Amino acid sequence: MGLLFLERLEGEGVFRCRQCRVDAASKDSIISRDFYGRTGRAYLFDRVVNICLGPKEDRYLITGLHTVNDIYCSCCQQILGWRYEKAYDESQKYKEGKFILERGRMVRDG
Repeated sequence: MGLLFLERLEGEGVFRCRQCRVDAASKDSIISRDFYGRTGRAYLFDRVVNICLGPKEDRYLITGLHTVNDIYCSCCQQILGWRYEKAYDESQKYKEGKFILERGRMVRDG
């Protein structure tokens, strides 16, 4: 197995994987705090780091049908949330390419 390169985020308000404490996102990348995931509250982010994408799948969510990829911590492989690949409803297109991180799977510094 090769080396694992991880990106470190600077500043306060860094969200980290609850299991291994690897940086995942900055509070500055939050688009919305008004989302829910499998484990409860979740945030919509514009940019996340140190993740791996799972396969694409169609999933029915509260706002309708979306094509999503689950996202995993690149260090410990804990599931962290998902990435919106495609939104079928025109009003949901703003989510495409954005990421959901579930609060219950994260810890926050600062």
